[in-house]
Amino acid sequence: MNERISTSMMFGQSLASMMGRQKQLNALQQQLATGQKLVTAKDDPVAAGTAVGLDRTLAEFERFAKNANTVANRLGLQENLLAQAGDTMARVTELAVQANNAALSEDDRRAIAAELRSIHDGLLSLANSTDGAGRYLFAGAADDAAPFARNSAGTVVYNGDQTQRRIEVAPETFVADATPGSEIFMRVRTGDGTVDAHADPANAGTGLLIDYGRGSGGGWNGEAYRIVFTAPDAYDVLDAGGNPVASGTWASGQEIVHGGLRVRIEGEPVAGDAFDIGPASTRDVFATLERLVGALETQASTPAEKAARQNELQSAMRDVKRASERMIDARAAGGAQLAAIDDAAAVREANAVTIEGTLSQLRDLDYAEAITRYQLESTALQTAQTVFTRMQGMSLFDLLR
Repeated sequence: MNERISTSMMFGQSLASMMGRQKQLNALQQQLATGQKLVTAKDDPVAAGTAVGLDRTLAEFERFAKNANTVANRLGLQENLLAQAGDTMARVTELAVQANNAALSEDDRRAIAAELRSIHDGLLSLANSTDGAGRYLFAGAADDAAPFARNSAGTVVYNGDQTQRRIEVAPETFVADATPGSEIFMRVRTGDGTVDAHADPANAGTGLLIDYGRGSGGGWNGEAYRIVFTAPDAYDVLDAGGNPVASGTWASGQEIVHGGLRVRIEGEPVAGDAFDIGPASTRDVFATLERLVGALETQASTPAEKAARQNELQSAMRDVKRASERMIDARAAGGAQLAAIDDAAAVREANAVTIEGTLSQLRDLDYAEAITRYQLESTALQTAQTVFTRMQGMSLFDLLR
């Protein structure tokens, strides 16, 4: 097929060539001005889509970092508050040991009880601490109201919930928020955490419960037993139903062992005195302090009353120890979460560096290459303009002359 060459066609081709060169030159000028290869998505649709996805990942990392900062602040406050609570419980232990001294007067014990009441109120205030943003630290998810309050009977109750939030601080990496106060201050196991024992408050003798626990031979099936003295040197062991299951003779300081449990009693119990041993229950730390204060404020003039008070003080001291251990456990758990936050931050930073490097390869301009291309396009445009200028003075009629 024959194609006709006309002046208009030659002008059109020259103009299209110049426009194309000018377009390329404008694109290169934008790249050089912004320092970006991807000025618009049409420059490289695949790379642009990839870059948008990576941008979203970086934005998600920023959200994770904000989450981590928030929960780290709350866990840091928890650490500080539990450290204060631990110091408070150490003071309680010190006062309880001091109060257990037989040489103290009743006035001395009342003074100790007054200080313990002040400590009780301070611990209650500490348990109702906020995180600086108006949210109660130990309330679980119900953190818009104070978690601890006194009821009409004067007993401290917990009004929060048991929810412990889990916060994402890195892709598929979660840390636990502050521990609910019910797990720190309320449900504290009594005794040694597994077994608890106590003297009957109605005992008329001077028997002191010195030690108890599981026997070395094992075999305890979780049952509770009651040791009832039938004489100052003899006893019966009753099961939970009040049925005799064992009996024996006893001397002060001797252990009574039955059903995988052991009890060591000193002093001089009388017939009818009883001691109970069985699975540990739970008691809140506030009730333990109230119990300790109550024991100190109780007048004790007879040997039996003094023995009952000493038994109560020793039992409360064991419960204070358990409460202190619970706070230490909570601090350890919070410390582990803070360490996990630091690890997550390291992971985020490493991933962010990799992603930013990939984004740089996708977006950042190679200036040396771009300048070289710009110079080539400029030369090509100048050449096209020169050819067009010369064509303006030419006509096909010149060839017919």
